[in-house]
Amino acid sequence: MKFLGVIPSRYASTRLEGKPLKDICGHTMIEWVYKRTKLSNLDDVVVATDDERIFKEVEKFGGKAILTRKDHENGTSRIAEVCQHFDNYDVIVNVQGDEPLIEPEMINSIINSFKEDSTISMSTLKYKIDTMEEIENPNYVKVVTDKKGYALYFSRSVIPYPRNLEIKNYYKHVGIYGYKRDFVIEYAKMESTPLEKSESLEQLRALENGYRIKVMETPYKIIGVDTAEELEKVKKYIIENNVKLD
Repeated sequence: MKFLGVIPSRYASTRLEGKPLKDICGHTMIEWVYKRTKLSNLDDVVVATDDERIFKEVEKFGGKAILTRKDHENGTSRIAEVCQHFDNYDVIVNVQGDEPLIEPEMINSIINSFKEDSTISMSTLKYKIDTMEEIENPNYVKVVTDKKGYALYFSRSVIPYPRNLEIKNYYKHVGIYGYKRDFVIEYAKMESTPLEKSESLEQLRALENGYRIKVMETPYKIIGVDTAEELEKVKKYIIENNVKLD
């Protein structure tokens, strides 16, 4: 099996305009994501962007990038376009462009899930959350799985319902995905589904169409960047923990 990492990256953002090019301790955010992703066991990595500024930045630091159409509704659609240019890969790993602290071992978990079970079409990650503040936060997408580790449902609501409160049973979904190449092309063609629209969670489209999603647990709780405040948290973490990029 050959594995390609794809990092969708857009300049426009309602909460933090131009965040892929924001400086983080001397490097742009997209450089952090790209170079940390390269530390994994992926065979190759490419940034998928519709913006010339991001494209040129990736080339500047020696990375690979591809310009995509500007009319994509979501990252999966953009990845499906990229797949048309890379037909010699079996699995595509979608790494979010706003995760500058992505751990290579998180990506390796996705890779290993396909190596261990070639029948998987789609996989993702989760980590344990243990405070009611996190559990009740609608920005924290929760996931529940069956005994074999396949997703039953994803929700912004509290799932499972705490009738008999056991905080140990709650998991946050981590937005990194692996897909079989052929599957992601078909997945991007599927129409939006009722639950997907209700929760504003694209992965529910796969479940509503009868596909299974394998969910592996990870110990890593990384900080994503959607706001200026989160950007500062990432900078502080890098400085305090002496995180190196090169």
